[in-house]
Amino acid sequence: MELELKNYTLGLKLPTDPRWANIAEMNIEDILVDHAYCEQKAATSCISLIVQYPDKEALVDVMTPVVAEEWSHFERVLEQLKKRGMKLGKPRKDEYVIRIQQILIKGGKPEERLVDKLLLNALIEARSCERFKNLHLNIADEELKKFYFELMVSEAGHYRNFLALAKEYMPEEYVMNRWQEFLEEEAKIISTLEVRGDRMH
Repeated sequence: MELELKNYTLGLKLPTDPRWANIAEMNIEDILVDHAYCEQKAATSCISLIVQYPDKEALVDVMTPVVAEEWSHFERVLEQLKKRGMKLGKPRKDEYVIRIQQILIKGGKPEERLVDKLLLNALIEARSCERFKNLHLNIADEELKKFYFELMVSEAGHYRNFLALAKEYMPEEYVMNRWQEFLEEEAKIISTLEVRGDRMH
């Protein structure tokens, strides 16, 4: 497992603050609630891509099972809440996602805008995967440790799906250059966000 965990570097330029997992463990109800809504938003984002680009066969084929998987994750997080006598509660403002959406290209060709949307999703999945890895390695609850390892593996797969799809619609050199821009901007954003234990991002 240790070797497998080392493979989840994901290219992120700035790792999560090491204090985050311990703070999150002390606020696990808030983390689970926020996580549930993250999974719901992920499913919605994939549906939105299908609705916006029904003519992109590869996109529809790849995104359709991801929708089902993200929704199943939402259901699984709800299970974890119920097991602990916790309720879903209301969604919270996701400052991380609001900030990284500002990286999206303004104008440009339709293919460039599509690639940006795919890379945005890849970035969120990569950071989620990294946070799940942190929880898996650092929290004491054995059930949640296993749960977050399973979701870490799944999110890594989704991250790769989005990157591969982007290369379907623009040359690889363009995609990877743009991806590096996303990673650099995301690192700047992460460096300015408060370390909070009630948010997944």
